[in-house]
Amino acid sequence: MKRFTTASFALLLGTAALPALAQDNPMVGGAEMFPDSTIVENAANSADHTTLVAAVQAAGLAETLSGDGPFTVFAPTNEAFEALPEGTVDTLLMPENKQMLTDILLCHVVDAEVFSTDIAGMIEDDGGMHEVQTMGPCVLEAAMDGDALTLTDENGTVATVTQADVDQSNGVIHVIDAVLTPAS
Repeated sequence: MKRFTTASFALLLGTAALPALAQDNPMVGGAEMFPDSTIVENAANSADHTTLVAAVQAAGLAETLSGDGPFTVFAPTNEAFEALPEGTVDTLLMPENKQMLTDILLCHVVDAEVFSTDIAGMIEDDGGMHEVQTMGPCVLEAAMDGDALTLTDENGTVATVTQADVDQSNGVIHVIDAVLTPAS
């Protein structure tokens, strides 16, 4: 089984498996996403990602995710954060929990730019599941559920990509419907 690495991305860029996943840069959270803006700049404009932006700022990751990258960010929506047990977000945003918050956020980041067709190609090449090594302490399992790209964390939480291939100046965002966490 292959792992999601920068090198494997470089080899597979341009793979055209399942092109139906790819789309033009969409509106996200009611805001136009600009391909010449950074991940943080675009996310800050999305009404659906205010919790994610607050968490990125609290963790001190805004500067990193505004850097050159490239990065792939699996961006949970506000609804995804709201689905966590009551009080979880408030607890994570406390200064004393900064490392835990950082670990969780980095479970949503890969240090390469990878579009949905590339991920789908890796899944197909690996027989239906591809391991994704994140910048955090998580290894995710990427798979297809029909036409939908899913990511499963080490706790069994499944996130579905609801908007793929939101191009950024320093990478790409894939909007997801769940928060992924390190193994508990």
